[in-house]
Amino acid sequence: MLIPSIDLMGGKIVQLVQGNTLKLSFDDFDYWIERFSAYPMVQLIDLDAALRQGNNRSLVEMICRRLPCQVGGGLKTPVDGRTLLDAGAKRVIYGSSLFGADGVNKPFAASLKKELGEDSLCFSVDTKNGRVAVKGWTDSVNLTPEEAITWLEDYCSAFLYTHIDTEGTMQGFPIDVAAILRSTTARQLIVAGGIKERAEIDALDAMGVDAVAGMAVYSGAMPA
Repeated sequence: MLIPSIDLMGGKIVQLVQGNTLKLSFDDFDYWIERFSAYPMVQLIDLDAALRQGNNRSLVEMICRRLPCQVGGGLKTPVDGRTLLDAGAKRVIYGSSLFGADGVNKPFAASLKKELGEDSLCFSVDTKNGRVAVKGWTDSVNLTPEEAITWLEDYCSAFLYTHIDTEGTMQGFPIDVAAILRSTTARQLIVAGGIKERAEIDALDAMGVDAVAGMAVYSGAMPA
């Protein structure tokens, strides 16, 4: 399944290369909302919130009223997730707050499950150079994605894996990585990072893996 992405920064829809270089920017929200209206799930990320440099909350709430979204970006407490769910999000994405200096914060993951329910939770495990990246991908912890997913398996309904090394490059997603991660978890697995064509979506779907596409969609390389 293809899950289109909407990344917000500075009040606009943006596409970044490897999380730090602005490549595309749009402010025609109605157009993209209409384009994505047929999809059962859209991924909505507040990049400003993820980077701790403000937020796009009013836009997030507007989009959640019009599209079925899983929403992430800077969520640090169960209350953060509850606020988004109450605003219309179908599911919320936690990432950096799940990890600390000692690895996975399992008590925090357990508290999220207790307060929000595992069906409302998607946990983000993003990787740069083979290690889990946090804080808007500006820092890392000494964990492989397989280790992180194994520790977090019991607390969520889905995992989002972003291969930062190829994010926004349209160089193709490493299918072998998806195969390894698929064997690691029984939860829904969603991958992102470099997807460039429909054939990749189909290959991942055959493995039971869903895919987020951004740059390929916004650049027109892959119809949505």
